[in-house]
Amino acid sequence: MAEQKFVAINYINCKDHYKARFEELFSTRAHAIDKMPGFINMEVLKPSDGSNVYLIVSHWDSKESFKDWTKSPEFLEGHKRGFEDIRIAKENKEELPMTSDFKTYEIIAR
Repeated sequence: MAEQKFVAINYINCKDHYKARFEELFSTRAHAIDKMPGFINMEVLKPSDGSNVYLIVSHWDSKESFKDWTKSPEFLEGHKRGFEDIRIAKENKEELPMTSDFKTYEIIAR
């Protein structure tokens, strides 16, 4: 297994009505990320305090591997259902069901 050197955390803020859908999307995910070079593993963290911010924590062997993922056809495949939900909300002039904020980190100590 490759040494984990880079972590990307996606903070997903879900509206209350979208939480069940969001969890369904991940429980039935395409696993497209799993095939990417440099990918090590991923966790999807549900807030235990009832708040609306989920964390998607992905582990990579390098920042470059992560960047390659975000530019890949596999990225679009892995996110197409969520992107479609956002598109429909925009088309209907509704509030977005979720928002996303990526932050990336280099591992400096274990």
